[in-house]
Amino acid sequence: MNRYLIKGLSLTISGILCVYFSYILMGEENNWYKLLMTVGVILFGWGFITLIYRIFRKIDRNSILDDRQNKKK
Repeated sequence: MNRYLIKGLSLTISGILCVYFSYILMGEENNWYKLLMTVGVILFGWGFITLIYRIFRKIDRNSILDDRQNKKK
């Protein structure tokens, strides 16, 4: 697996978990949910951007490899 895929998935999952636990804290009227919600949204966003970056890198790599194969022929 690609390092961007692993990093993106781990950040996205940790962001989702932070948001989930912040909703639990919000129900208990604990003020820490605000900080946890902010961290969760940032982690989720960063993970999602990393996953999108991985997809673009893979598409670019495949197009470069196809171009090289076409030049050999």
